[in-house]
Amino acid sequence: MTRNMVQFNRCASPGIRGTLLAGFLAGCFFASPAQGQSVAGSSAKPVTIANAHSRYKPDRFAGKAGRYYALVWGVDSLVVKTAESGELIRFSFQVLDSHKAKPLNDKKLEPALLDSDMHVRLVIPSLEKVGQLRQSGTPEAGKSYWMAFSNPHKEVKRGDHVNIVIGQFHADGLVVQ
Repeated sequence: MTRNMVQFNRCASPGIRGTLLAGFLAGCFFASPAQGQSVAGSSAKPVTIANAHSRYKPDRFAGKAGRYYALVWGVDSLVVKTAESGELIRFSFQVLDSHKAKPLNDKKLEPALLDSDMHVRLVIPSLEKVGQLRQSGTPEAGKSYWMAFSNPHKEVKRGDHVNIVIGQFHADGLVVQ
């Protein structure tokens, strides 16, 4: 034992030593929020409680639905997310078979996002200098593509079930993330 510890043990009464020991142990068990943060330059990312306990975590597809989109339309990983503070709804997908997925990027077809609960139909806006907010080139296998639907009144929100319609392609019951 060090000299300071010996002096502490002689001076402090058993009650004070017990209280200090209990405080020390409590500090070990209940870490402060600052201890959970990463050090600057560290590659480790802390897990926050907000990320760990999401209100709703959608299951992408049941097995048959996922196989259907892959076999019939040549696409996978259909995702619908809010963007730009909810003013845009972004639909993205990954192409597995470029020939089957060709209709999804056809400029002649007008894509629509339908929310039957809210009775809303969103379309892709066309900006003067940019054009339509969608990719329309020939799809390539292994690449991801996207399109953005205008949601100016923020009627479609996270957790809503929506349908994407592009010509004969229908993706029903997608959950907005």
